[in-house]
Amino acid sequence: MQRYFITIGIVLLILGILWPWLQKVGLFRLPGDIIIEKQGFNFYFPITSGILISIVISLIFWLFKKL
Repeated sequence: MQRYFITIGIVLLILGILWPWLQKVGLFRLPGDIIIEKQGFNFYFPITSGILISIVISLIFWLFKKL
């Protein structure tokens, strides 16, 4: 259990450091992400980005499980 918390912490740290570059790449503006912008109201639901991040995190955990 401790190994998972350390892994999650490291992943969050790396994402925090890479956040400015991730925004420039357009990770959270993929086709399939729902964006509704009206006057005084913004709604954003990142379906595709969430699936992509879930797959990456699942692969990371799978690799750590194999070690």
